[in-house]
Amino acid sequence: MNALKLVAITLIAAGVLALVYGSFSYTKDTTAVKLGPLELSVKEKETVNVPVWAGVGAIVVGGLLLAFGSKKG
Repeated sequence: MNALKLVAITLIAAGVLALVYGSFSYTKDTTAVKLGPLELSVKEKETVNVPVWAGVGAIVVGGLLLAFGSKKG
């Protein structure tokens, strides 16, 4: 399997996951207060919404790469 097919399959999988889940979240550690040796940190949960057009676009681009990327003229 060459690199172009791997990129195409990855794009298709990422597009399908974006359409199925619609968003993903992660936890970010931030320092709230730092007084000498005492440090208080806060964990913030961030959510990133993935637009539908981005998921569909990734599937289309991955499909086009998979269909036409390996053809040699």
